[in-house]
Amino acid sequence: MARTNPLQFIQQTRSEVGKVVWPTRREVLLTTVMVFVMASLTAVFFALVDMLIRGGLRGLLSLFG
Repeated sequence: MARTNPLQFIQQTRSEVGKVVWPTRREVLLTTVMVFVMASLTAVFFALVDMLIRGGLRGLLSLFG
């Protein structure tokens, strides 16, 4: 692997960072809200599944115990 001097590395890094397309404030806000919405929906889903499984197990155990 070829070695580059630190000055050349910094120049290349700055050049690459200049090519990055940064998201707008609105895009960041929208994706953040979507993450919270999806996390909330997932939490509700797993809470409902947990209650179903718990109720089923209690019913099954009450038959045998």
